[in-house]
Amino acid sequence: MSLLKNPGRLVGLLYVVISIPGFFALLYVPGKVIVRGDATATAHNILASESLFRLGITTDLISQALFILVALALYDLLKDVNRWLARLMLILILIPVAIVFMAEANALLAIRLVRGANYLSLFDEPQRNALAMLFLNLRGFGFDVAQIFWAVWLLPLGMLVYRSGFVPRILGILVIVACCAYMANSFTTLVAPEYERLVGRWASPVKLLELTFPLWLLIAGATPKPSPPS
Repeated sequence: MSLLKNPGRLVGLLYVVISIPGFFALLYVPGKVIVRGDATATAHNILASESLFRLGITTDLISQALFILVALALYDLLKDVNRWLARLMLILILIPVAIVFMAEANALLAIRLVRGANYLSLFDEPQRNALAMLFLNLRGFGFDVAQIFWAVWLLPLGMLVYRSGFVPRILGILVIVACCAYMANSFTTLVAPEYERLVGRWASPVKLLELTFPLWLLIAGATPKPSPPS
């Protein structure tokens, strides 16, 4: 009942809980299966840990779909602060969800290639492994594009938090700083990939500032001010 009475705490709970599977799907599973630049080793790992790899794909798809609930809850919480910014935030959250769904289709194709279905007999094993690696790279490029929107949506969110009046302004500033770290990482990956690891090394901890907002909501809660009568 306290969650229903305090919409901010409900938003914080959804945000934090739904984000946890994403770390499993996007960090843990690829780290266990994908060997950068080595198609043969990657194909061997997929075959040896196919259930884990499929679980990672499924978990990512489910967490992305459930994050739509977070988007709607955030919109409902912040819409009276500035409806234009709230709508922009909602659109920018939903775009990467669609991109990730398309990107994960490449991972499913990679599984099919390394397993070697009958209709793939035209290709020998090294060729199939190379094609599987190509599809995994396409999956990664999809995530690179999605990461741009994962960065940009934090800007209107940070502005809304800063203007809200019922959440500490410092949290809005921290969310905007996290936005800048995401953007730096994204554009480095696309424009100067040779510096990706260097920029990612300092950007990764700064990105975690995003979580200060939902964690504060989860602990302290927030109740939006009623909108003024028209």
